[in-house]
Amino acid sequence: MAPVLSSSPETLVTRGWSDYALLDSGDGRKLERYGRYTVVRPEPQCFWKAHDENAFERANAMFDPQQEEEDSGRWRFDAHGPIDAFPLQWRDVRFMGRFTPFRHLAFFPEQAANWEWLDARVRTLQQPKILNLFGYTGVASLACSAAGAHVTHVDASKKSVAYARENAELSGLADRPIRWIVEDARKFVAREVRRGSKYDGIILDPPKYGRGANGEVWRLFEDMPGLLKDCAALLSDDASFLLLNAYAARISGLSLAHMMAEATHDRGGRIDWGELALSEDGKNARAIGLSFFARWSNDGGRAR
Repeated sequence: MAPVLSSSPETLVTRGWSDYALLDSGDGRKLERYGRYTVVRPEPQCFWKAHDENAFERANAMFDPQQEEEDSGRWRFDAHGPIDAFPLQWRDVRFMGRFTPFRHLAFFPEQAANWEWLDARVRTLQQPKILNLFGYTGVASLACSAAGAHVTHVDASKKSVAYARENAELSGLADRPIRWIVEDARKFVAREVRRGSKYDGIILDPPKYGRGANGEVWRLFEDMPGLLKDCAALLSDDASFLLLNAYAARISGLSLAHMMAEATHDRGGRIDWGELALSEDGKNARAIGLSFFARWSNDGGRAR
């Protein structure tokens, strides 16, 4: 039976928590708080005016993109100088914020809306097996682990997986059942399909472009359909979810939803789709759409 495709999009909005807030935005920038630090990053879609332009000038750090490549550049810090890695927390998950040369701080705060959904979903299941592909520094993996899942975390970057393992130590989750895999996601999934492995939930958050552990080239538009089809083959008979998130121009939640529908054409359940957004704090808060998602789920999964 084909899954039911939602007829309208959903916007999953992340609002600030104790260690993160979108304080202000406008004039192509956003002002954020990470722990005790304030940070300015470029955001071209913020066409409006900032509420408090002076607050941007008082930030502890500001990212200057390279002209030809907006996702890479360098950080400028205030008079106190460069900031080392620093601890942050989301619910039971502790992790390190890091100023990377790719504009972000070693995690993506708008994903907190997905973490909330995953946390609630996993807690309804009996020790589910969860696969997290392109897992980066592991916040989603650790959110699932803290909720009771057996997790397999896969990323092609040895450094990212090392950071994820550090975050597991910080979170007091190092002794939980988590497998850490440094490998190209496509190769890992293809081998798992051949082995007949099964998972109760799968998370994918692929980049637009990347390289695998052995130099394999990943291109979202060319490689995602085949990978998603293989992921659907890894779902157990009573699997709970398959969650796909993507950051790329020329993509939409609806296009991801149709790709998801094709991959899960015989599994029943439902497909929700839409956008992830970050919302400012306070009165007259504005929100910034930052990525798109499609999510297959089946409420007949392995409930506790």
